[in-house]
Amino acid sequence: MRKHIRLHARRTRYIIYKETMIDLKEHLITFIGAFLGIGAIGFMSSQHFTAYDNLFLIGSFGASSVLVYGIPNSPLAQPRNVIGGHVVCAIIGVIIHKLIPGEVWLSSALSVSLSIVLMQITKTLHPPGGATALIANIGSAKIQALGFFYVISPVFLGVLFLTLVAIVCNNVGGHRSYPRNKHWYKVWKRRYAYLNSAGK
Repeated sequence: MRKHIRLHARRTRYIIYKETMIDLKEHLITFIGAFLGIGAIGFMSSQHFTAYDNLFLIGSFGASSVLVYGIPNSPLAQPRNVIGGHVVCAIIGVIIHKLIPGEVWLSSALSVSLSIVLMQITKTLHPPGGATALIANIGSAKIQALGFFYVISPVFLGVLFLTLVAIVCNNVGGHRSYPRNKHWYKVWKRRYAYLNSAGK
């Protein structure tokens, strides 16, 4: 177990070191990706909502942008984590808000803690997802009025757009590759086959 933890710690240190080295091309790609991702979501939102009701842009998208454009090799920045983490957290946030609408401190604490556990169970851990769950409870009245539609828009559509822009921008240069494992569908297929065989 300790060897496993040390191995992951070494890999994480290496990824962070490699991603934070001064490389103008890397920084330019990061800037362009983040600008296009957040800018496009904001532009679409401004066409449909007033500036006050800018519902497509939620704070957790900014944190996701740091991961998918700044350190795209991180396990927490992969599409499964980004999309799955936000969606799981949005669902939990809305459910808890509906169950405990009056006590913001309790609904906020439950939403974030349950979201973390469910992301761990579903292997979709994505730190900004915690903010997505929190926003469902402490967001504006307009966001809270969305109910389960909050899961679809802005959350699902927003992170889907961020991920698609990340796939394009992070694969423009020859030295970046996103998603990290381009054969993720084969990995899922193998896991599914294993689970089916184990259940028999």
